Parts: sequence; structure tokens; C-alpha cells
Amino acid sequence: MQHRSPAAASASASPSPGAAAAAAAAAMAPGVGGVEPAVTLDQVPRWSDPDQRLPSSPTAAGSEAPASSFLSFADPLDAAAGAGGRGASRFPVDDHVNSKIYLWRGQPWSLEVDAVVNSTNESLDEAHSSPGLHAAAGPELAEECATLGGCRTGMAKMTNAYDLPARKVIHTVGPKYAVKYHTAAESALSHCYRSCMELLVENGLESIAMGCIYTEAKNYPREPAAHVAIRTVRRFLEKQKDNITAVVFCTISSSDTEIYKRLLPLYFPRDKQEEEIASLKLPADVGDENGEPIIDERKIRIKTLPAEAANSKYPAPVPADNPLSGSGLTRRRNSKMDSYLDPTFMSIIKDPDLRRKEQWEKSAQAKKGFNCAKLLGLGDLGGPALSAAEEYSLHSRYLAKANSLNLSEIAEMKIIYRGGVDSEGRPVMVVVGAHFLLRCLDLERFVLYVVKEFEPLIQKPYSIVYFHSAASLQVQPDLGFMKRLQQMLGRKHQRNLQAIYVLHPTLGLRTAILALQLLVDGDVWKKVVYVDRLMHLFRYVPREQLTIPDFVFQHDLEVNGGKGIIVDPRTKHVYQRPSG
Repeated sequence: MQHRSPAAASASASPSPGAAAAAAAAAMAPGVGGVEPAVTLDQVPRWSDPDQRLPSSPTAAGSEAPASSFLSFADPLDAAAGAGGRGASRFPVDDHVNSKIYLWRGQPWSLEVDAVVNSTNESLDEAHSSPGLHAAAGPELAEECATLGGCRTGMAKMTNAYDLPARKVIHTVGPKYAVKYHTAAESALSHCYRSCMELLVENGLESIAMGCIYTEAKNYPREPAAHVAIRTVRRFLEKQKDNITAVVFCTISSSDTEIYKRLLPLYFPRDKQEEEIASLKLPADVGDENGEPIIDERKIRIKTLPAEAANSKYPAPVPADNPLSGSGLTRRRNSKMDSYLDPTFMSIIKDPDLRRKEQWEKSAQAKKGFNCAKLLGLGDLGGPALSAAEEYSLHSRYLAKANSLNLSEIAEMKIIYRGGVDSEGRPVMVVVGAHFLLRCLDLERFVLYVVKEFEPLIQKPYSIVYFHSAASLQVQPDLGFMKRLQQMLGRKHQRNLQAIYVLHPTLGLRTAILALQLLVDGDVWKKVVYVDRLMHLFRYVPREQLTIPDFVFQHDLEVNGGKGIIVDPRTKHVYQRPSG
């Protein structure tokens, strides 16, 4: 089969939004004879084009719309409490690099580029390749793949493209994902993208179109995978910008498109404002100089042997310069500067051997201590406290696992669900204590569901409404479980939670909350507001903003004797009883 023409060079003039939309529609529709028309790079929207900015929200008359409208999206990997803060940008503005980035909604093999990426399995068979690729390329592609002897996970191999508009196809094998092996999967996925880029340069090719290498079948969470993809490409372009003319990120779903539009400004900021915001919203771990994850435990650390240090008559010399690993820079010892360093950030970069030793000491001390809460039957509160970095890591792992599972059976129990907004305009999460059936509930899956449901709310100030009505009839979780759940939600939850409105509290519940204030977290549990009547609750959260179970109305009538209220049996609306 004859190859089609090589990839066209990227045009300096950007197409209009209408032309880009027409090109996208043309690429998605089959052409004459079932062959899709080829789309050239000058028809694809370039990332640095002004019309690629996300639409800003309406602003008041005379005010200026923000240049970086991606701020309106909540980033679950936002590490404001654990990242580097307002220091030097890890991904500064680079117009030359930005000009090589394209974002395309459609299949990569409809593009006229030098190479397209095929996400496949280790056997390189057609059944596990990107859907539609082999049909578009013709049977010769499968025949050549059969001669390659397979491909290992994280690696890449190249073949001819045959009937495709591209010149070559680069086949790569993405990793299977499991929370337990998160770091290994992240490293393998990063190596997939890097291997594809290396093959491109080694073969003298200049433009590449790549879809999302992660797949639903392999359970890799979409958003963490997009972070890995974008940062790996950015690091490669920083070193090979003169050898590559175009990298096209291709998406075929609206969810992937939204994720890439939201994350691209973090790694490819187009102006100083986006660069400053990215320095705050980037995750704590953005990989090494190649974009691959940094594994502290694998770093080589050379220390003086204890016996040698004890026998030596000379003190060990203190180096004047302490190299920062992987950066090529040096950091001079400065006690005044050290005093201003954020302890949260310092806990992230702490020596892993020392960190592990401290964890052992904390655990041993907790086991030896007098566990008053456990003695009183309130649960085990003796575990060591987690640092900000440990809480962030724990939350990220649970969120990634929750996003990969179907937790519909937990949702159907209606233990927690979204409400409207309170009187201050803050979003509300509703918790129904009587629906918490501990005997028939998988607590591990429930925790995952809680982390997933709370994630959109904890990004900004919010409130909780807890219906304790008739909950005393059910076995409730102990304080140890509540402490663990609070650690899962992380410090962003603690900071943004404004109030917990508790309806129909009992003496036992008040005692438990007092214990939580004293033994778990006083700052969070002092935000509890006790409410004895539904009518009083509506002062804080309007009635129309809440979906209230029927038994809560009945319980309110029984507890308060129906004093002062009337419940409409048809609409379940509550009205104030007229006086007289």
C-alpha cells in the first residue's frame, strides 16, 4: 500500500472557531466510500490560540474578566495545603513550547501527522487496540504487528500506517491500575508517553497525535492519568522543542476534553497569571525532570556509619551546599530562611528514613499510652497523628480508588446525599443517621463513597445537615471510625466546613460529640449547632433546599408534640401553626 503525504507543517495562522468546528465535524463523519477525510494540522485548534481560552463567567459591568477562567473548575488533586506554594514556578510560561500543543476532539488517526499512537496490549492484537484503528489502516497493519513479538508494558514499538493519513503508528501498552500499586502504574504510564516521544525523535519524525493511553478496562482514573500524560509531554518538549513541531492531545469524550482543558494551563500556562495560579494548584508531586514519579525510598543516601562516627576524633564535616536532588541546583544552609519554611512543605521533603523512624516511634508511643477512649467503649483513638502530606496522600489514594468503582448500592441507601444551599449560600451535604445500617453495610465501600461524594463540596465553604431522628435505634459507628473518616477527607474538609446542623440530638449523641471535641478534633466538632425542631433548622437551611425523609417529620411531631407546626401530608411542607 502507498503511504499518504507526510504531515503538513503547523500553520502559524490559527483557524477560526467555526472552521475548527467544521473540521471536527468533518473528521467525525465518514467520507465518500467509508473513508474518513484527512484533517491537517492547520485545521486543528492550537493550544496557544486566543479562542482556546475557556469562556469566562459573566462579570459585572466595567469589571475585567479573568484571563484564567480554568479557576472555576475544582481540581481534586489541588494540593494547596501540601504543594510548594508561591515559590518559583515549576512550569514557567514558554510560548515556543505552547505553540506545539494542540487539543483535538476526535480520533487521532484522522489527522495528517507523522505518527499516531495506538493504545494496545502486550500482544499488539487488533481486539485490544484503539477502537477503529485497524479498520481504518487496513489488514496490513495487523500483519506487521504480528511480526513484532509483542510489546512490554510502558514500552512502545513503531509500524507503518498503511491506509491512514499518518506516516507511522506507534503502539504502546498502558499499565493496569490498582491503588496498592499506584506509584508503579504512574511510572509505567509516564514511560508510555515518553517512549512514544523518543521513538518519534529517533526516527526523524516531528508531529504526533496521541489519544488517552489509559483505558476503562485497566481501571486507571482519568484525571490522575491526564496529569501524568501532560506533565511527561511538557518535560520532554523542554529538552526536544527544536526537534518536534506538534503534539496533538486527542479526546473522544466530553469528560476527557474537559479534564484536558482544565489541566493544560497547569503545565502549559499561556501567561503570567496562569503561571501564578498553576503554582498553587499543581499537585505536590509533579515528577522528576522527565515527568516520572519521584520515589524517595529509592534514592541513594550516604551517611556515616554509627561506629565510625563514634570512634572518630574529628567531627563530621557539614557541607556548605546541600544539593536538591533532581534539580541541579544547590540550597545554602540558612537558619533564618529555614525558620520561614512552611512546616507542611518540609514534611513532604523530609528524609524518608527519618520519617519512617518517627512513624514507628509514634505508633509505639500510642500503643503504650493509656487509651481512655477505648476503655470507655468509644473506639480506638490511639493511632499516631498524620502529617499534612500523609493525609493528602491517603485522600488521593482513596479518591482514585472510589472513582474506579461502582458504588451504586451505597448511594441507594441514602445515608448521605447532596442538598441545596444554606441561608449563607453554601452547598449542603445531608446525612441521615437512621439509614446507617451498620450490620449490613460494607464500611470500606462506605468510606470510599463518602470521599467521592464530599470531594466536590470540600473545595469551598460548605455545611452539613445531620438528621439524628430515630438514629438511636440503630448501632452507630464509634469515635475511632469517625477519626479515620476525618483523616480520609483531609485538611481541606476541616478548613472549609463551616457548620454541622444536628437535628433531634439525644444525650448520647451530645456526649459523643463532646468526646470528639476533646479527643479527635476540637476545631471541627466545635462547629456543631444543635437544633431541636424542624422549624428551627429552617432558619439555617431553607425548607425548599432539603429533601427530608418522611420519618423525620413524624419524629419531629412525636418529640415536640406537634407544638407550633402543621405538616401537609401531601407535600410534606411544614407550616407555622397560627396563634390563637
